[in-house]
This record gives sequence, structure tokens and C-alpha cells, in this order.
Amino acid sequence: MLHIVLFGPPGSGKGTQSEKIIEKYGLVHISTGDLLREEVAGQTELGKKAKAIMDKGELVSDDIVIRMIRNKLEENQNGSGYIFDGFPRTVDQARGLRKALTDYDDRVSVMISLEVPREELVKRLLKRGEETGRTDDNLEIINNRIDVYNRQTIPVTYYYDKMHKHAAVEGTGSVNKIFDRIVEVIDKVKD
Repeated sequence: MLHIVLFGPPGSGKGTQSEKIIEKYGLVHISTGDLLREEVAGQTELGKKAKAIMDKGELVSDDIVIRMIRNKLEENQNGSGYIFDGFPRTVDQARGLRKALTDYDDRVSVMISLEVPREELVKRLLKRGEETGRTDDNLEIINNRIDVYNRQTIPVTYYYDKMHKHAAVEGTGSVNKIFDRIVEVIDKVKD
């Protein structure tokens, strides 16, 4: 199976590129952001707790996120593989994912990080906020989310670097050009 971790700061284009990767490779999409937003929309107990944390631009606890991921892995055992969009966000989550996949005799194929300058991220997120009305796309929360990413999430790249699984991809330019760069990486690791 092909298991891709798609990584990058808020606004780097993970969602857009995930859709293209899913279409090309037939992977199951696992987005912790989407999973959390579903919980929030459903007003579940987990959703209420997650909303309070997400509204501040902070990360939901690893144990909750890993439980949600394990449930998704269990639901989708017969596909071509997974694309993990925005997960793992911490080294502990990366270890949790490794353990979960190992339980199914599998592993991450590659971790692709989309590299985008901060100014471009802010510009993209402000525009998205205007277009969609997402409450977490305002300047204060955007800056906090990028800072949280830099502090807490960047170390995940080092974790995958040590396993020779990390590939940095320039995340600027046209959507199709960025996708071509991603496909080049994926095609090198496909079984």
C-alpha cells in the first residue's frame, strides 16, 4: 500500500494537492482538520472540546487525534493506501502513526512537505477567510497557527529525515506545477 504524509504549514495547499493525489493514486484521504470539523459540526463532546482549542489556533491533544486516525485506518483496510493531510503534527503523533501502521504490517511510504514562504501563507489564508468565512482565518490566529507549526510541527520533518522518508517540495507556483513536483516524488517511492 502507498501511504503518504502530506505536510506543510497552514495555507500551504495541502487540501488542494491532496485532492489531486487522491484522484491520481486512488488513496483514502485522512485529514485531521476535516475529522475535527466533522466532530465540531456534529456538536459531539469531542467536537466541543476541539472547537475551543482550534478557535485559539492551538493543536488538539495527540491521544485524541491518534484515536481518530486509528478508527479511520480500521474503517479503510481494503484500499490502495492513505494520504495523511495535516497529520502527524507532532513527533508523538508520528510515532503513534508508525505504531498504528505497524499493527497492520505497513509503513509510511514518504512524507512530502510543501515549502511556502510565510508572507505567501498569510496572503493565501486571509483570502480563504474572506471567501469562506472560516473564523480561524484572521491575521492574529493565522500568525499564531504558523508560529505553532514552526515550534511544534517542524520537528516531525526531522523524525522522517532520520528514516530517509522526507521529501521537501516547493509549494509555490501554479497548482499543476506543484502537483507535478509531488508526482515526481511519489512515483519514486511507489511499490
